Amino acid sequence: MSFWKALFGARAGGEAAEPAGEAVEYNGFVIRAAPFKENGRYQTAGVIEKEIAGVRKEHRFIRADSHASYETAAEFSLTKARQIVDQMGERLFD
Repeated sequence: MSFWKALFGARAGGEAAEPAGEAVEYNGFVIRAAPFKENGRYQTAGVIEKEIAGVRKEHRFIRADSHASYETAAEFSLTKARQIVDQMGERLFD
């Protein structure tokens, strides 16, 4: 359950979650890496956003992949977000 807390900003034991990465524009979407530490490794996670009809939509994702460093996890999270956008497009927000 702590991975949900990490993604949404609260960590078990009062530890602050890693801040979401810098925004990257991709095919009309804004993506941010948001990996978090879980059991000594960084979990693949991020946020995909898009403004549709004047409303900002947001999709948060977490994947099972884990990495030894924050940088590697952040890079992979961006790659995964691009893949999600390519596969789902705006259907992601249905």
